[in-house]
Amino acid sequence: MKKLFYNCVVYTGNDFKEAFIVEDNHFIFVGKKEEAFKLIDDNDEIIDLNNKFVCAGFNDSHMHLLGYGKNLKNISLFEHSSDLKIMLDYVKQEIDKYELKENEWIIGRGWNQDYFLDEKRMPNRYDLDTISNDNPIVLTRACGHALVLNSKALSLCHIDENTKDMIGGEIGRDEDGNPNGLLFDNAMDLAYDKLPLPSKEELKRMILLACNSLNSFGITSVQSDDYCLSYQLPYSLINEAYNELIKENKLTIRVYEQANITTVKKLEEFINDGNITGVGNNLFKIGPLKLLGDGSLGSRTAYLSIPYKDDNTTRGFTIFTDQEMNELVLTAHKNNMQIAIHAIGDACLDQVLNAYEKALELYPRDNHRHGIVHYQISRKDQIDKTRKLNLHAYIQTIFLDYDNHIVEDRVGKDLASTSYAWHTLMDKGITISNGSDAPVEVPNVLKGMQCAISRTSIDGTGPYNINEAFSIKEAIDSFTINGAYASFEENIKGLIKQDYLADFVVLDQNPFEVEVNSIHKIKVLKTYLDGRCVYHNDDI
Repeated sequence: MKKLFYNCVVYTGNDFKEAFIVEDNHFIFVGKKEEAFKLIDDNDEIIDLNNKFVCAGFNDSHMHLLGYGKNLKNISLFEHSSDLKIMLDYVKQEIDKYELKENEWIIGRGWNQDYFLDEKRMPNRYDLDTISNDNPIVLTRACGHALVLNSKALSLCHIDENTKDMIGGEIGRDEDGNPNGLLFDNAMDLAYDKLPLPSKEELKRMILLACNSLNSFGITSVQSDDYCLSYQLPYSLINEAYNELIKENKLTIRVYEQANITTVKKLEEFINDGNITGVGNNLFKIGPLKLLGDGSLGSRTAYLSIPYKDDNTTRGFTIFTDQEMNELVLTAHKNNMQIAIHAIGDACLDQVLNAYEKALELYPRDNHRHGIVHYQISRKDQIDKTRKLNLHAYIQTIFLDYDNHIVEDRVGKDLASTSYAWHTLMDKGITISNGSDAPVEVPNVLKGMQCAISRTSIDGTGPYNINEAFSIKEAIDSFTINGAYASFEENIKGLIKQDYLADFVVLDQNPFEVEVNSIHKIKVLKTYLDGRCVYHNDDI
């Protein structure tokens, strides 16, 4: 049976049409209403979209689907962190709802000290001790590059004044050298390794929680770093969870797995098991090797070429040594894997660019589509080198909502002037795709589009480097066809076009017509995957 959708503004990626037909999970016609009606039979379904706007389903090209599902399952602090005290009171209020067993972990995420109005500092063990001394508590910063433990958790993790820092990680300490409860980047594994591992059924529940939420934002595809949920979890278990949901006809998001593997030995085992880029199906397939190069700007762990302007005692740090990164990149590259590496600081970007350059010199390869995830703090020479190496940039314009408030304070005016230079990347011929890095940010695509176009925060802060602003077309394309390009799927999805997969979203307003600062208020009415409605806004 065919489904005809008409009386709508259909953005095809090139122009606008007024009707389309779906059959067997593909678009079979896009064009004029009169021509569409000639192609249907009496038994076909006709759907009037009441002059609403339609575009291809949104593609979040870098996020953590399982991490987002876990956050939805645990205590979310994102809306409860305007004050340190408010955050602490909220956690206590949440845990008072449950009868906790002895040593049962209290887990939350979403605090950001820059948003605290009462005390502009990171929380510490003593703050969390006011919540509980009986149960271990771990609260992760919104960025995912720092966390804080209470004293009970520090004890269970065997972290004390004798515990040493490690490469790519740091233990926060007070003036006497005692742990203050804060852990940064690789040091966070000291806590995460003590958390109970989810079963496959729990993984499936987290996936479904995330999918339901993502569909509500109009998202039909993601490129997701899931293996970092816990390095103690076998990647095969996560893959099985996805594939079982496919067999059960429950997966409502297409997932391109950004495989976070941290050692050459594990990567070789992964590849030898048959896991290389492109293996899988249209709902779940293996994507690139994903590496975490440095930390975040908000936690001052992004690796800079100069000291932080607002803390000249640190430049942040890199997660891998040059040799480790070079070997991982080379191993993936020579085995025909795509690669995507997180780089926020410009010193980390130097390290990543050098690793790509060495691999490509040894094993030249066209159309590799290796990329940089985030591409935030950068210099002009690095942008030129990125173009020379033909790399892709996975950007998150929604980061401007927060980073507009801090970037110049963190890195100084000169370096800030050449950073978040995403339109310059496009002008140089570098391909870009957009995303949210959820659960770092809520995966609100329309909010991300507004930030891309206005270069301001939602509260009006900015504009920051307005010359880097996107057009509305560029913003929509960054979340649709450009995301499909990043996963080598630009010929099967990302456009409303004949023979493409029938993934699309219906919006209550046309982004090309509303005032720029109102784009984030546009509502998602319906989301379709394979021509099947997977989300319907019941509030409208």
